Amino acid sequence: MREARILVPVLLLSLAPVAVRAQQSAADQIAAAVLAAPADRREDATVLGYDAAGKLTSLRKGTNDMICLADNPAEEGFETACYHVSLEPFMARGRALSVAGVTGQERSATRLREIDAGTLKMPDKPAMLYILTGESFDAAAGTVAGEYRRSVMYVPYATAESTGLSTSASTTDPWIMFPGTAGAHIMITPPRKKSGG
Repeated sequence: MREARILVPVLLLSLAPVAVRAQQSAADQIAAAVLAAPADRREDATVLGYDAAGKLTSLRKGTNDMICLADNPAEEGFETACYHVSLEPFMARGRALSVAGVTGQERSATRLREIDAGTLKMPDKPAMLYILTGESFDAAAGTVAGEYRRSVMYVPYATAESTGLSTSASTTDPWIMFPGTAGAHIMITPPRKKSGG
């Protein structure tokens, strides 16, 4: 089962091959991917997904400022993400590092070093990332079993003092992760629904 809160940057765009599930059509990948975005941002979003060989590819060129990433069939469970176009260099670098076998804290630290060195671009204004996870996607119904949504607002170099946010992950209120760094972001993680009523 995927970590739901702390490892957002690590899990988001990993491309390491594992046991691959059945490949979904491009149309189904698009339908699933855009569910992560706010409803009014879905129709015109760019969508990245996977070809029959499991390689990341462009499925749809959008006309707004949102990029959505389809569920990776090589990974267990279901996860899609949509983010502001200004985050694409950061996200693309994370994907490239994952392919090169650089993961976890090393991947995060590498990107932060590159941003500080000026070799990796990070937005200079707040930028949103939306994540939708679950057990599986039902293409016919257009629904995700066991869906859970969380949002992240990247605010480079923000701190608890500059925002008034907690740095504690134990709260259900928004909190700030990696404060004071180029990767500082506000985590908005609603409580999970309890199963079984």
